[in-house]
Amino acid sequence: MEDLALRDVVARLEALYPPDSAAAWDRVGLVTGDLDQPVRRILFALDPTLAVIEEAAAWEADLLVTHHPLLLRGVHSVATSSAKGASITRLVVADIALYVAHTNADVADPGVSGVLATALGLTSQRALSDIEGYAAGRVGELPAPLSLAEFATRLSEVLPDTAGGIRVAGDPAAQVSRVAVLGGAGDDQFDAVRASGADVYVTADLRHHPALEACEEARDGTPYLVDAGHWATESLWLEDVRQRLLDALGEDASQPVRVETKVTTIRTEPWTFVVGANRARPARPASGGAS
Repeated sequence: MEDLALRDVVARLEALYPPDSAAAWDRVGLVTGDLDQPVRRILFALDPTLAVIEEAAAWEADLLVTHHPLLLRGVHSVATSSAKGASITRLVVADIALYVAHTNADVADPGVSGVLATALGLTSQRALSDIEGYAAGRVGELPAPLSLAEFATRLSEVLPDTAGGIRVAGDPAAQVSRVAVLGGAGDDQFDAVRASGADVYVTADLRHHPALEACEEARDGTPYLVDAGHWATESLWLEDVRQRLLDALGEDASQPVRVETKVTTIRTEPWTFVVGANRARPARPASGGAS
């Protein structure tokens, strides 16, 4: 059976997640590798950490596909004295190609947010906002209204467990029906969330001041906020892209496979434990000065 060439796999990935749909500041596409090299094993991960790269090397993967870039900002050395340098060196020495689909996977349909919305069972899905001409995030309807507490519980059942859990701003007994989601960091989308009429907004990396201002604008009403963690809200995409790539490559489960694939078992969220969660109750202190 003829091996797949890296160029064939890259072509399928770029058809699924066109590089020109990535944000102008992003760095996507092929990072390491020879387009003519054979690809027999592909590992999927959210982050190209040293541990993930070691997993790829131990499994003898030919290609590592990640969501987050390794080289988002410029580097001036690839010496192994830095983590970036050690990562690049290990990839090259182990002959592992690295391919990144980041914001182009965020705005794809289905993309990172669409996978999350579908996992929550949202119907009548539509784009949350337009970023540089491409749809970002998703808005949809729950099959039946839930209390905010019930919704948060459902979300926790859909997402992988994390050390930090899920943070919620809102009345646990409030009813929610319309849900906006944006996997990863999303505290720049509050205007779009309000315009969508969403009862609750699921995203990650909510900073103090933007989140507090959003709660103030809502007068403690909708949209309620849910910070479910960056790694967790994007991780569901990995199995989706794995299956879509296999389909695009024409891999049939009933036939001998040309390429083996798997999603990493390594959790790349940086947090390992929390202390004192839920000691503070929802009562909000008087407003103070920004810091």
